Amino acid sequence: MARWHTLAAYFRRNYGTRVQKIPLDAGSACPNRDGLLSTQGCVFCNALGSGSGLGARGLSLAEQWRAWRRRYDAADPDCRFLAYLQSFSNTYGSLERLQALLREAAALPGCRGLAVGTRPDCLSPEKLDALALAGRGTGLAEIWLELGLQSAHDATLARINRGHTAACSEKAVTEAAGRGLLVCGHLMAGLPGEGEADFLASVDWAASLPLHGLKLHNVYVPKGTELARQYRAGNYLPLERDEYVDLLCAALPRIPSRLVMHRLQSDPAPGELVAPAWAARKRPLLGYLLRALDARDLWQGCRADAPEERPGWYDG
Repeated sequence: MARWHTLAAYFRRNYGTRVQKIPLDAGSACPNRDGLLSTQGCVFCNALGSGSGLGARGLSLAEQWRAWRRRYDAADPDCRFLAYLQSFSNTYGSLERLQALLREAAALPGCRGLAVGTRPDCLSPEKLDALALAGRGTGLAEIWLELGLQSAHDATLARINRGHTAACSEKAVTEAAGRGLLVCGHLMAGLPGEGEADFLASVDWAASLPLHGLKLHNVYVPKGTELARQYRAGNYLPLERDEYVDLLCAALPRIPSRLVMHRLQSDPAPGELVAPAWAARKRPLLGYLLRALDARDLWQGCRADAPEERPGWYDG
């Protein structure tokens, strides 16, 4: 039995079948790398960005979409699909570029919705309006805005060279939700200088915002990053697996049951992981977490809005 509100269960309730998010690389940039804010990026950021990296190999969005569709269609012909503009900051740049990108993604064959990854400081009112309007007349069922909040603490955001404040994050979430966008906030556990109390304070802060979903990531050390240099110098130590599971067991009960947990662990790209080794093993971590929650009789929301029993709809 599920003990948190999974994205898979959310999709099954809304679509009646499996839904797969297809990661797309639109060749977007980042103000924290192109010199507008910094050329270094966040301390944990791989220069290749998150996601598939297929755009950097010259594949168009349509070509990427077809490649992923072939893989998933073979496994499940009834699967439905959302386009996930994942790599770097997809709302960075001109309004016209964003509008064209949204039109292109919405027109992909069989696309039922969009998820757009970006930073809180790359959202003007005009760009938020464009995102909110992207579904009109296209048949898209939903539009998610995925925002890297990372931490509620300005001292941490400065320490990791994030380039924006927690107030900026709050403003972006509030204004996006006010336009009807489904906002998924990303938080990171094990950031440099943070302990358990800091992370749980960020979880409580995020739960107070008008979010529809959350992603929780364990910090891992990617090759070629400032964090890798700190790690090799002995100035940063990533969380052990048991430490991260304990953090999740403390965090999930505080998170209201309505929030969809899009992810509970990081997913390093092949060849980029320096440490910790356990971060490369995704399935065992979730199994270990479920057993820990079972043993402690905990579930998402048990110390928030669902104290009596685990919500049955967590199972989809």
